[in-house]
Amino acid sequence: MIPTSVLTHLTRVPGVRNLWRKYQWGRFETRVRFGICRRPHYAYGVHRAALLAKSLGLKSISVFEFGVAGGNGLLALESLAQEVSRLVGIHIATYGFDTGTGMPPPKGYRDLPYIWEEGFYKMEPEKPRERLTTAKLVLGDVRETIPALMNVVGFEPVGFIAFDLDYYSSTKDAFQVFVENPETRLPRVYSYFDDIYWPEPACHNPYIGELAAIREFNEEYEFLKLCPINMLEWMLPYQSAWQEQIYVMHDFHHPLYSVNITPKDASHTQLPL
Repeated sequence: MIPTSVLTHLTRVPGVRNLWRKYQWGRFETRVRFGICRRPHYAYGVHRAALLAKSLGLKSISVFEFGVAGGNGLLALESLAQEVSRLVGIHIATYGFDTGTGMPPPKGYRDLPYIWEEGFYKMEPEKPRERLTTAKLVLGDVRETIPALMNVVGFEPVGFIAFDLDYYSSTKDAFQVFVENPETRLPRVYSYFDDIYWPEPACHNPYIGELAAIREFNEEYEFLKLCPINMLEWMLPYQSAWQEQIYVMHDFHHPLYSVNITPKDASHTQLPL
């Protein structure tokens, strides 16, 4: 096994990261930490969610993508879920949510109508369905499809969500996923927000778009908070913009929130002499 410090130096050599990404050498956990996996932001979130579930003694979780469009993201999420499932030893169900008809009309300035408009990213539902093997495509208004899915008996608790709905209004509607029965989610739900920095002319800030939805969610709920992982980019051996797009929804009143998940071996619980 190559030490992390050596890998860190190697990946700074021009071309090494591209070769590593092409041939996918080494352990999956290492590739996740170095951002080598396909869609590294999805890989990180799914892997961390699975490890959390395993630490809590759970046998299954689900992972969501809001905003499927052509289906490439959902296909990648499905593949990563299968790989992480084999590695960690828990079942991972994958779901993709979309209207199926493209973006609806914007509902005001917070939806960035100067960037997005009705009909963008229209999908042909049968095309992604033909490519998927285990993931389920859920079509319709998320205000209806979220509770319809999550209130089914035996639903696997959500551990990771990719938000790619562009609009403030659609994102806020999707946050219903965080206020269903606590048993339908992990105590900390890893989340990725696609539309908080691009495109540049959007001039993203906490009063429009996804950032506005996050800010208002945190103001509305006392014991539910969506927060970025502080200094995540410095806890990983490779820095990339996606690390600032990873948030975690903390449910402070969740029955499992305070369960200790630190491994009990000495390397984690004792300082070296």
